[in-house]
Amino acid sequence: MVPTLFFLFSGEHETLPSSELKAILESECYTFEEIEKLDQAIRIKAESTYATPVKRRASFTKMCGLELFCCKAEMKSIIENMRFPDFSTILREGESFVVRVKRIKNYAPRIDVMALERKLGEIILHKVTKAKVNLKNPDKTFVGLLTNEKFVFGMKLFETSPKPFLKRRPKNKPFFHPSAMMPKIARCMVNLARPKTGELVFDPFCGTGSMLIEAALMGFRIIGLDIQKHMVKGCLKNLTYFNIKPEGLIVGDAQKPPITKVDCIVTDPPYGRSATTLKRTTRQIVKETLEAAKNMLDKKRLICIAAPKTLNIHQIGLNLGYKHLESHFIYFHRSLTREITVFEKV
Repeated sequence: MVPTLFFLFSGEHETLPSSELKAILESECYTFEEIEKLDQAIRIKAESTYATPVKRRASFTKMCGLELFCCKAEMKSIIENMRFPDFSTILREGESFVVRVKRIKNYAPRIDVMALERKLGEIILHKVTKAKVNLKNPDKTFVGLLTNEKFVFGMKLFETSPKPFLKRRPKNKPFFHPSAMMPKIARCMVNLARPKTGELVFDPFCGTGSMLIEAALMGFRIIGLDIQKHMVKGCLKNLTYFNIKPEGLIVGDAQKPPITKVDCIVTDPPYGRSATTLKRTTRQIVKETLEAAKNMLDKKRLICIAAPKTLNIHQIGLNLGYKHLESHFIYFHRSLTREITVFEKV
């Protein structure tokens, strides 16, 4: 029987986390079934081994658990459902464990989280011979999520730390430019383009290298292009800082890139005061980029591209014959909301 996995998201964006998760599974050619979306979480039918690439690649997934049960967020229902899992098959004799309950936002306010943790721990101790509680360094961690008036409970498979992303923030890199994209968004965009391990990811506006760095750290080959020589030099400086060797970095125009074939394209074309557009409008740049991309991508391969919401980039892509797969909107400040769009070449 296929198990159920549940994933806890960081809550930084409404639609990107679940789309990124599904994109990773699809790129790895994994078969899965979505059971339901919850606030900052999702439940899917999938093999537990599928958690490994998600841990390695995802930017917005905080945790994954192997679900043991899901019920109403009521003490009576939770205690009742604790009767069903065979904890002796999960915890070996003498192994230590801890129970952690996470409340999403303000769901199930009547439930005392600490009291629930203690109660669930007592039940497990009663069911497993010689099991021990270890709050600091347990062999196994059981996690419960209170969200959407439901309680999802299971064994933690992994939990990620935000520290690596903080270390890769634009201002922490040797070469900085105010237009640089934050690492979490950059990584998510790479995942939305669905490259497979070892495939070639191309960024025709590589800038400081945000997309390329995240792609390389996930195991993809990378090639970048930028029309400004000093940006290419700065990009190389950043890649070197992270011990990344690109397939190539080119000074050139995204309208006529000297590249014949790539596996996917991920890019954030220039716009705004801090960007250099060389007297071309953002609309022109986006249209030219999408036109050039068609010559480099095989059928069914993807391009993930960002642009101001006001540009209606999804419509530009449709007019050029692309299939529009998805769009996500990210508010940055009063004058800029970005639309992150994924197109498929047909």
